[in-house]
Amino acid sequence: MSRRQFLNFPRLFWLLLRQSKAVFQYSLRAIGLVWNTSHTLTVMLAILTLVAGLLPAVVAVVGKLIVDGVVNATNSGLQADRWTAISYVGLEAVVVILLAGSQRGLTVCQSLLRVLLAQKVNVLILEKALTLDLVHFEDSEFYDSMTRARREASSRPLSLVSRTFSLIQNILSLVTYGGLLLQLSLWAVVGLAFSAVPAFIAETRFASEAFRLFRWRAPETREQNYLETLIAREDYAMEVQLYQLGSMLLKRYRDIFQQLYSEDRDLTIRRGWWGYLLSLLSTGAFYFAYAWIVIEAIGGRITLGDMTMYLMVFRQGQSTFSSTLTSVGGMYEDNLYLSNLYEFLEQKVSKPIGRASSGLIPGDGVRFENVSFTYPGTQKFALQGISLHLKPGEKLAIVGENGSGKTTLIKLLTRMYTPDDGRILLDGLDLREWDIEVLRRRIGVIFQNFVRYQFTVGDNVGVGDVEQIKDVGRIEIASVKGMARPFIELMPQGFGTQLGRWFKGGVELSVGQWQKIALSRAFMRTGADILVLDEPTSAMDAEAEYNIFNHFRALTQNQMVFLISHRFSTVRMANKIAVLEGGVLVEMGTHEELLKAQGRYAQLFSIQAAGYK
Repeated sequence: MSRRQFLNFPRLFWLLLRQSKAVFQYSLRAIGLVWNTSHTLTVMLAILTLVAGLLPAVVAVVGKLIVDGVVNATNSGLQADRWTAISYVGLEAVVVILLAGSQRGLTVCQSLLRVLLAQKVNVLILEKALTLDLVHFEDSEFYDSMTRARREASSRPLSLVSRTFSLIQNILSLVTYGGLLLQLSLWAVVGLAFSAVPAFIAETRFASEAFRLFRWRAPETREQNYLETLIAREDYAMEVQLYQLGSMLLKRYRDIFQQLYSEDRDLTIRRGWWGYLLSLLSTGAFYFAYAWIVIEAIGGRITLGDMTMYLMVFRQGQSTFSSTLTSVGGMYEDNLYLSNLYEFLEQKVSKPIGRASSGLIPGDGVRFENVSFTYPGTQKFALQGISLHLKPGEKLAIVGENGSGKTTLIKLLTRMYTPDDGRILLDGLDLREWDIEVLRRRIGVIFQNFVRYQFTVGDNVGVGDVEQIKDVGRIEIASVKGMARPFIELMPQGFGTQLGRWFKGGVELSVGQWQKIALSRAFMRTGADILVLDEPTSAMDAEAEYNIFNHFRALTQNQMVFLISHRFSTVRMANKIAVLEGGVLVEMGTHEELLKAQGRYAQLFSIQAAGYK
């Protein structure tokens, strides 16, 4: 060993130690995950692994006894020796049957665990997603993280556990094989060990490279999924066909695939080529040992049975040692992928600290006090210095051009985001002090891009208050308030009618009918004293919208209403009108007051009124 190699030895030792730690980093957590998935199957997997690890050596020993028994019976000619040799055959048959049974049992256990574990991991990911804030869902890096976590995460924990048990099984086999080979020579054991090392080095190297490719590809994978959605979803089909986008979208999809495939192809070819070259070393080592054992048998230093046993042990031992190192390499790869899963599951999420269920000044309503907010990753204010007060029973209309901050104001009111400066009060108490569940039960919201659930009519209305989703009476009352009851009664199964085209028997509604379903959803929250309507009737004609808001105003005399609308025929029905421009509150007052002021509201009103002349 050179002086440089000697000095580098400690560094190499610690590098090897760190790599060994990486191999087993998540093994205990994966075993715990599998254990929690099914105690019974995990115990069976462990027992069968133990049995499958010990029996191969027993087969080799019994094989030796058969050969030696045959030679002995041939030389002696005694009937007893013949029956002894035959009995060894029967014993080997029993051992082989048990070995085959244990291996089949392992396959069954792994198949059952794979299904259960895939479900459990997906549930863990979805449960984590439910704890995240809106800011996470508006961040592309978050989607990359979730994509990496979901891809292969359902199979990797079981793969890691299976390889861990396989490693234990192989170690047990190697211990027994090594004990048998030591009777021949210590060098046979050393040769067995080193013959499998090259393949291990290749597998570990290429596993790391494959994982790096996997991490880099998250954005491309998401883009592929998005293109599939555009091509195959019914809500995009009309525009895709009318604008003849199909060929363009499919070309993009194919281009991404070709890019990913070319990387996969290069890696697979290099992995296969180097794996083949290095496997030749293992083959050479085996046949060197083969020749050695044959020479020993010819020289009379070992019996024919010994030769048979040693050849079997060396071949199986080499295969087992190679499998052991492959398992270690696979565990290293599994740990790399599981790091994605646990990286996602362990993301720090700031939990709301508020616990209040009532305010300091009951009946004070909602106050915005000098509220400013900037979206993460941007410098421009979405809202700046907003101050307003809405009392119970009052209706506030919020108007302004697109991008003026109207929807941002609603996101802050509903605690989807927290103001950077200033505060929002409900009944005299900062929203941050409220229990988030209590706060949101007091708010009913209809967004312009409300969700069209592919559920029944009743469930589509009932999700407005999920705790009362089976209360048929409340659903019917809510549909009356939302003016959806007349067309629901004409549907094939009434409230039991499946909506949407995703599932068999589904009925599609017009946009206006969907908006009435969404409006009914808001009325499910009978305890909500704050109602938010963000362009909920944009698809209706002016007369239908006017009738709905007259009806709505009559039903919400004691509730606070935040209304966003571009139609001034609706806006003028509010007690107050707030005009936003560039995130700033530039005007506030009644319809008459704002027209008289001849400011921004009057200008917008005149522009819209001119369109009806």
